[in-house]
This record gives sequence, structure tokens and C-alpha cells, in this order.
Amino acid sequence: MNVTRHTDANFAAQLDRAVRTSSLFDPDVEEKARAIVEQVRSKGDAALVELTAKFDGATLTPSQMAVTTAEFMAASVEVPETLRAAVADAHASIESFAKKSLRQDWQARNQHGAAVGEKFDPFQRVGIYIPGGTAPLVSTVLMTVTLAKVAGCPEIVVCTPCGKNGSVNAALLFAARAAGATEVYKVGGAQAIAAMALGTKTIPPVQKVFGPGNAYVVAAKRLLFGHVAVDLLPGPSEVLVLADDSANPKFVAADLLAQAEHGSGHERVWLVTTSGKLLKAVEKEVTRQLGKLARKAFVEKVLKSNGWLIHVEDMDAAVALVNRIAPEHCEVMTAHARDVARKITLAGAIFLGDYSPTVLGDYVAGPSHELPTGGAGRCFAGLTTDQFQRRTSIVEYGKGALKQALASVQVFAKAEGLDAHGRSATIRADK
Repeated sequence: MNVTRHTDANFAAQLDRAVRTSSLFDPDVEEKARAIVEQVRSKGDAALVELTAKFDGATLTPSQMAVTTAEFMAASVEVPETLRAAVADAHASIESFAKKSLRQDWQARNQHGAAVGEKFDPFQRVGIYIPGGTAPLVSTVLMTVTLAKVAGCPEIVVCTPCGKNGSVNAALLFAARAAGATEVYKVGGAQAIAAMALGTKTIPPVQKVFGPGNAYVVAAKRLLFGHVAVDLLPGPSEVLVLADDSANPKFVAADLLAQAEHGSGHERVWLVTTSGKLLKAVEKEVTRQLGKLARKAFVEKVLKSNGWLIHVEDMDAAVALVNRIAPEHCEVMTAHARDVARKITLAGAIFLGDYSPTVLGDYVAGPSHELPTGGAGRCFAGLTTDQFQRRTSIVEYGKGALKQALASVQVFAKAEGLDAHGRSATIRADK
């Protein structure tokens, strides 16, 4: 891992490296994603067939892209009872939390006496991307599709990569059906985002795209913004552990390793600590625990390029660095963790104390684990149910209320040189 201390001569430069290393705005990634988007735009289903063969090694025709009822049934039979129970447990927590985020219609009277308000309707057709590859994210299905179902979206489309044999992970399919997906397509990567945004003969376009993914998926979402609404920019996973000398180095090391194992190579992990002693202990623990991991090769790649152990001068400096990084997950393992967390304003999700590892948020705690990464937490929050609702404002004036507003309308129309604007109101008052 990369180690830097506040006493180092090049500490400021090292912090710059630790903060800016992100695949979110990699020009090479964006260029490749743009080429994929244009291929789907121009060739539709034919592009999806070509790209699925290229990236997933699967030979599919357009008619084979949609998961069939028979495939859903086979997946249901294949899934063990232990996973069924885990899905039910997580789904209950996620659904309960999701219901609390729903926006409600409201109406009031403004100063003119007119009725004004808002109404919230579910998007009618939403697209959700679920990563596959080396780690099919069954939990991500629950963390996204469940929210769409709670919001009342009638058409919930899932796109996810398939294996070389053209099949989708059985546990993932079971979770998709349990959470409420209405369609599942065997399409992954940037091409899946393009298909949902632009539409093809097989996959009709959606109104809004959701879901995390690798750097190419996130780049495609950025490129297609405007053609379709997007939720946020959830790319490769991140965790920052903020700790003092009260933290358990075994816990800290385990949590850093957990978020580094996803496999894209673009994941990022940080320890920010006020304790030099803890930093050394965590460094030793990372080495010790790493040897026991099944995905050791994936983890080592991340730790070498994007793993940081950072010793800061005091807690104020630590909090300032957390807000500068704006990490996806922030674990606070300090004395008075709640007080420290109040000062953290730019993290996707905060986990307090020694017994709240990020993995609980990944799977069962309740809030969606789809969170902004790559510094996008400075301007995005995590996924919530109300993002599946479309807001519309409502305005209803009567003649009396119109007369109350008329003087101000005329002043604005005159100031802007838009006499037709003013007349559209005065003509009603005159009548």
C-alpha cells in the first residue's frame, strides 16, 4: 500500500495523488465508451450481439437476449434455501427503509390565494444496470429494483452481463424476480446503458437509468445524460476508514481488503488516522490477512495502485481530508464517533463504530448501497426511492388570485421587454 505521513516533505503532493486517482474522468475510458455508445446508436441489436461476443464471449441472437420465464423458473429451483432466506431478510430491510424516502403530493395556497403544490408520479419505465463479471452482485439487484417497486414503477428493466454460455447467474435472477423486475436482458457494459437510453428493436428505451458499474458503465451514463435521466455516478467501490488510536487494526485491515476485492482494479481504499501506531499495525494486518483471501490477486492490484495509509496531524485535518475525498463509504472508528461524523458532510454513507463494517450496508442494513464514487459525492447523494419518482408542480389560479398577481406580472413583463407575456395575464383580468 501507499503510505504517507504529515511529517513527510512531500505530504501535500502525496495527498493530491491519493485524492485525484479516479477512473471516473479517465479520457481513455471515455473515448472507448463513446465508441460503444455510437456503435449501439447506429447498429442497434446488431451492435449488442457483436459487443456481447467481444466482451462476454457469448454468442446470442437478439431473440435470446431477454431472460425467459423458463430461465427464471430454473434459477428459482437452483437457488439454495439459505440464499432465499438471506434475500428475504435483506429485502425486508431495504423495502422498509425505501418506503420512508417516498415523496408525497402536497397542496397549499400562495400569497395570491392560488392553489399550488407538487405531485409525484413513478417513472413508467426505468432501466437498472447490475454488474456481473467476476462477482455477480446479487445484493445490488435488491438495492435498486426494490426501490423502483416501492415507488410504483410499472416497467422495471434489468440489464446484466451473461456468461460465455449465455446464462445469467441463478442467484441474481432469483433476486431480480423477488425484488420486482419485469424484464431482464443479457447485456452488460457500456452497451447496456446505451441500449436502455437510446433503445433498440429488442430493448425499448427507458426514461431513467440506474445502477452502479465499472468505469465504462459510468462513462456511458455521463455521455448519455440528456438522452435519458440518470441517477448518479456509482463507479468502482471505495471505502475510507477514519480512525484514531482506539480503533482495532484487525477490523480496519479487514474492511480495507473487503472493498478492494471487487475486481475491476479501479477500486480505492484509504485509512486516514491520527495515530502512527495504528497505521503501522494496520499495515501489518493487511499483509497478514491478504494471504488468506481467495481473490488475493485482485486485491493486491488495488492496494498497489489505489490503497493509501495516511497519517494526519489531528482530527480536524482528518475530517477535512475526508470531505476533500468525498468517499463512497466512510467508516468512523474513533472515540465519540457520532460527534466526528457530524463534521463529515461529503460522504456517500457513514458507518459508526467498531461493529458497523461497510459490508452491512452492502447487504442488509437497509439504505441502498448504490452510492457516488470517484469524488462525485461532492455533488451527488446515494440512491433513494424518490429518485424513481417524477416531480411535477401544480398551479391553479382563480380570477381573484390572478388580479392579486397582476401588478407584479406587469412589472416583470415590462422589465424583460416581453409584452405578450404581460398581455396573457391582463387579457384575463380585462375580461
